[in-house]
Amino acid sequence: MFAVIKTGGKQYRVAAGDEIRIEKLEGAAGDTLDLGDVLMLGSEAGVTVGSPTVDGAQVIGELIDTNRARKIIVFKKRRRQNYRRTKGHRQWGTVVRIAEIVAPGEKAKTALKSTTAAPKSAEAPKAKTAPKAEKASAPKAAAADALTELTGVGPALATKLNEAGITTFAQIAAWTDADLDALSETITGLKTKAEKNDWINAAKALAK
Repeated sequence: MFAVIKTGGKQYRVAAGDEIRIEKLEGAAGDTLDLGDVLMLGSEAGVTVGSPTVDGAQVIGELIDTNRARKIIVFKKRRRQNYRRTKGHRQWGTVVRIAEIVAPGEKAKTALKSTTAAPKSAEAPKAKTAPKAEKASAPKAAAADALTELTGVGPALATKLNEAGITTFAQIAAWTDADLDALSETITGLKTKAEKNDWINAAKALAK
């Protein structure tokens, strides 16, 4: 019997005993987990296609290891802008062994086991702290500055900056090279204009 499952936004064709690498799952080595939605089941009797999932079907996997894949290099360049950035990235992933494929109406022989279930209680306070973040952000929206006072900032550019979350002179005064690089990816030519017109020092003066 084989199954097609969906986990981490990707689809995998698996059979009992297969070892596959999927997007990172929470758990420790030895845990047995439900690997997500079952989109299709296949056996000698035929193929069952879900709409979109097969009700009652289940694929259970044993977590073997969680580690990082080989490094990939991410290189960005903007011609004529003296802009080059090189970064490395290693994606986290989980290696699992397919322990059992359970068809609709059958009972699983493999029990689900998780050694990381207990710490979930620590996540409860996060819901209480969320409203505080909303209250803190409210005054920033109310105290927006007229960014058009900066040289080279017209109404159109000011609107783009507001959409990017830049609404006050204090934010511009605190800009770093990394901030300018990030904003230049969405607002073309921003870093060049900011450096040419010395927006950071001008914003410091206007923010006082």
